[in-house]
Order: sequence, then structure tokens, then C-alpha cells
Amino acid sequence: MYEVHGSPISRMTRVTWMLEELGEPYELKKARLGSDDLAGLSPSGKGPVLVDDDFVLTDSAAICLYLADKHGDKGFGPRDARDRAQMESWMLWTLAEFEQPMWNKLKHRLLLPEDLRAADVSAWLSAEFRREAGTLERRLAGRDYAMGDRFTCVDVVLGHCGMWARAGRYEIASGAVDAYFDRILSRPAYQRAVEKETRLKAAA
Repeated sequence: MYEVHGSPISRMTRVTWMLEELGEPYELKKARLGSDDLAGLSPSGKGPVLVDDDFVLTDSAAICLYLADKHGDKGFGPRDARDRAQMESWMLWTLAEFEQPMWNKLKHRLLLPEDLRAADVSAWLSAEFRREAGTLERRLAGRDYAMGDRFTCVDVVLGHCGMWARAGRYEIASGAVDAYFDRILSRPAYQRAVEKETRLKAAA
């Protein structure tokens, strides 16, 4: 059985969601950021972390791609070398470009020490988000999912970013992008993942 260590309702949800899509058994382990909970598992002290017997893997996108690869018969991973290259392109863009405005806003609003927070980064980050939302619209190019007509691990990571965007009240001007997020976030596996992590978060 897999173990997933991390803070509930965070990037951990990507891993929980992926496992729900796969229908694989797993156990959630609440682990506080920067605490001893992740000692020996995460060099950065950050989650999520996947433990698969004696194999330990950090970083949500890498974990989702690993799980999709390992359970290739379920259809959530690459079919060939070109598929893999496209998936890695999507994952790298999502983390480096699309997610960053939202993550930076959160850091400057809540996470950084007061003396390190910029006075007002909202306008700049909103402009960055609008630009990359336009990139997402062009990358989707009328497709139902990132990889075309099938849901994959890429959509898990992208969909979770869409949830962040909506929670942060970023304007999603593109009807196609908004419909994409509606389609992804309405999946039962995502709902189950959120419910399980919400219960874990509330537990002592």
C-alpha cells in the first residue's frame, strides 16, 4: 500500500487525486511543513512525499507521472516516447509558468516573514496569470484534455492549479479554459480526494 505524506488540502491533493483515479490503495499521513514529520523523507522538509515500499519520491508532478507510468494499463500515462515528451513539457510549463503567479501571491500574502513581503505584487502577478491563462488556452487548442481526448496525470496537476486559481479569485477570461477546469474538477476522484484530506485536516 502506498503512503502519502504531506499537509492536507495542498499539493498533496494532486497525489491523493491521482491514486483515486487509479483505484489504488493508499494511506494518508499528515506531515507539517518543515517539521520532523518529514525527516528522512524530504530533503526540503516539504510534502507531498510518496512512499512505495523502499522507494521514496518527492514533488507532486513527479509523483503523478510515476504513478501513471507504474500503472500504465490504467491509461493515465504516456503511450510512447513522444507522449512522454509532451507530458513532461506540460508538467514543466505548469509548474514553472502557470502555477508561479498563484504561489508567489500566496507567499507574499501569508507565508513569507513580514519583512520579506513585497508591498503590492497583485497587479504584476495578475498580469502574469492572464498571460499564462492565454498560453493554456492556446495549448489546449479546443481539446477536452491536455493530451487530447483522454484524461491523464497532466490534467490532475493542471486541474489542481485551476482550483488554486479559482480560490485566489484570479480572473479566467477564457471560456474554454473555464470549461476545462469545470470538466476536470467535477471528476468524482477529485471530490473523493478532497473529502478524505478534509477529514484528515480536521483530525487531531
